[in-house]
Amino acid sequence: MFRRTKSETSQQTEATTPAKPGGKGRPTPTRREAEAARKASLKKPRNRKEAAAYRREKVRIERGKMQEAMKTGDDRYLPAADKGPVRRFARDYVDARWSVMEFALPVLLVVSLLGVVFSTAYSWLPGLVNLLFLLMIVAIAADWFLLSTGLKRAVARKYPNESTKGIGFYAVRRTMQMRRWRLPKPMVARGEKPKV
Repeated sequence: MFRRTKSETSQQTEATTPAKPGGKGRPTPTRREAEAARKASLKKPRNRKEAAAYRREKVRIERGKMQEAMKTGDDRYLPAADKGPVRRFARDYVDARWSVMEFALPVLLVVSLLGVVFSTAYSWLPGLVNLLFLLMIVAIAADWFLLSTGLKRAVARKYPNESTKGIGFYAVRRTMQMRRWRLPKPMVARGEKPKV
């Protein structure tokens, strides 16, 4: 009549038993529970609506992992174009240096705007704007050449068995973006040379 039931005694022993150090903090699931969890994870969607929802959820999770990898540089979830140690080295090489190409677009925009606004007031200004455009194009070409050759040389020293095909254009494309908008995010400070 006043006896304890089996469930009450098991609850009391669980409450009084301290978790052992280094343990997982929960009881091991029974075989039935483990099999049910495994079957639930393998359960196929019953109709097209469930399949579409499952696919959307999977894509959302993958996209979230990729966005996080773009911030942290985690190579596992980066897009194929950014994966690998050679690409990471190229990103670090680009992010460590100052480049003319990085500032080319803002400078050209300001120069052309000045040329449009003040060309009627100053007759010599269009000639100066054209000269500045030409100088900027020459500076961009020189920067492109120096970046590509220096990077290929550094990659050949650090990764002698890896191909350098496409690495120059990858670096130039990254250089043309302002540093704060680059993805994956820069992992080295300016002037901090990557280890060769």
